[in-house]
Parts: sequence; C-alpha cells; structure tokens
Amino acid sequence: MRVQYRLLILSLIVIFVAGACAPAGQSAPSEEAAAPAAEEAPAASIDTIIFSDLNWSSAQIQNRVAQYIVEKGYGYSTDVVFGSTLPLFQGLRNGDTHVTLEIWLPNQDEAWYEALGNEEVVEIGHSLGKDWQSAFVIPKYLQEQYPELDSVDDLKDEQFKELFATAETGGKARLVSCVIGWACEEVNAAQVIGYELEDHVHIVNPGDGAALNADLYGAYEKEEPWVGYQWGTNDPALILDLVRLEEPAYSEECWEANKACAYEDADILIAVHPDLVDAAPDVIAMLEAWDFNIEVYKEVARWLNNNSDASSNDAALWWLNSKSDIWSGWVTDDAAAAIEEALAANEIPEGWPTE
Repeated sequence: MRVQYRLLILSLIVIFVAGACAPAGQSAPSEEAAAPAAEEAPAASIDTIIFSDLNWSSAQIQNRVAQYIVEKGYGYSTDVVFGSTLPLFQGLRNGDTHVTLEIWLPNQDEAWYEALGNEEVVEIGHSLGKDWQSAFVIPKYLQEQYPELDSVDDLKDEQFKELFATAETGGKARLVSCVIGWACEEVNAAQVIGYELEDHVHIVNPGDGAALNADLYGAYEKEEPWVGYQWGTNDPALILDLVRLEEPAYSEECWEANKACAYEDADILIAVHPDLVDAAPDVIAMLEAWDFNIEVYKEVARWLNNNSDASSNDAALWWLNSKSDIWSGWVTDDAAAAIEEALAANEIPEGWPTE
C-alpha cells in the first residue's frame, strides 16, 4: 500500500510540474492527451511499377504505351512479368505486379470478385471496352462453301466432323481452343461438355496466343478448314473475314448451370494492386483517363499486319508518335511535354522487354 501511495503522490507531482512548465497560453495536457499519438502507417513505396505482361498482342502493346508514359512522363521505373491470365492475376493479388490492363470478365468472374471482396485489387476503369469471344469461329470462305454449316450442333454431323478431322484427331473435328493457362481454357472445355460435343470434337490448346493465331493464319492462307477460338480484338479477327457459328444466347442461368450457351460480351477492365493507389496517385489519374478502346487498337493491329517484322515495342512507338492527340488527353501538360521530348529523341524505356 505504501508503494502505491508513493506512486500516486509522484504522479501528482509530475502533472503539477508539467502544468507549471507549459508554455504561456497553453494548459497542461491531460494524461490521455499527453500520451504520444500512434504514428500513421507510411504510404506504400514502390520503386518500380510492374505491369502484368499477358501473352497476347493487345495487352502487350497497351503495356508498352503505358510504360512509356509512366517512365518518360512521370519519372517512374517500370518492368513487366510475362505470363498467362491465371498466374498473373494471382501475382496482382499478391502484389508481385501492380498494373493489369486487361481483366476479362466474365472469364475471370470468380477470382475477380473474390479479390475485390478481399480488397486485394482495385478497379480503375475500362481498357478496350466490350468485346465478343467464341470457341466456334470459322473462316467466311468455309461457310460460303458449306452454307449449311452455321451452328455448333453441325459439328456433330459426320460430314463436318470429317471436314475438320486430321490424322491426330481420331475422326473427330479438330477444335483449336483457348490457350493453356488462360481463363477461357476451362470455359471452352465446359462448353464442349455442355453442348454434348465430347464425342465429336478433339480439343487442341495452343501454348500461347501467337501459336493460336499462326494456326488460323496458316489455314486461312491455304483456304483450309478451321474451327476454333477467337475474340473481337485479336489480330486475326480485326484483319480476316471470320464467322461465328450460332450458339444459344447467353443467359446467367445457362452460364451458371453448364455454359451451354454463347459467351456474354466481355467487359475488359484495368486493375491495380492497392499499394499503387497511394504510392503513385499521378499514375492512377492517368489510368483513370485511359481510353485505348477497340477502335484505337484496330489501327495498331492493321499497322502490325502491314509491318510483319514489327514488334510490340515498334507498334507502341508508332502509335505514340502518330496519336498524340489521343494520349495527351490522359496526362498532365508537363507529362505530355516530357513524353514528346523523349519521343523526339527516340528514347526507349528501360522497362521495355527486349524483343
């Protein structure tokens, strides 16, 4: 008890002395106020902004454009991590990458809404906009030759199974489906089951987007039979004359049940890791203004088709040099001036991959 009494007396003396020593015009702080305030957590710091380098052309070209703007206009370092949809989305959730310029919904619905709910990602806005996709696309010349070939159910017909069959397919129609590791790989496989096509088609999954496109380009050049997966902003769909086989219209009930219906038009979003929001608000503002829509990309795809040896880096430079009236609306005046200066000097971002 004596110890407690002495501690009480000592506390009162300390409070009295603190009050006597307080600057003029200020009262002594209360015991609660005298306690040091908890420090706020420092804002996230990011030395290098890392982009998810998805393995198809539109995503890579958008990345190169964004990297140029971020490095030359805003002074940040950039880098990329190359890969496919599912592992790169997990990388974004984990903070291994900071920006993904093409989140495809509904393909990634389940993982996307889970990540949003866990506050692992932040939606910034739209990228390409809305786009179609289908696992059952044929060249128009083929439908002109076989006008009765107009539906996914026609792939059950022996005539058309034989038309698309190859030595490796065991008498089934060869269906060039989605790329390994993309979200649509699982969706397209479910559609084949939903349409009861397992005994009629043999699925081929290319290793990357370039292999998928090369397969179609090779058949198209020779006017050979081809059926497979494409989407509206993929280069062949913007350049070649293609037809989608008829499917039952999309409905949420069908999609949730067995996916025996057409894809809903894709909604293509921009997402960032939450750390980037505080670490680079100027980059976030630029991405919120981003408008690299399908009509914009169509010009790039056609330029690439006419310049077959060009890389994604070349395409980005061509677009930045020729379309300043578009991208200058996404950035500040100071950033625009710095980017123009860098373009005039033929500067290349350090974060661009060597192609």
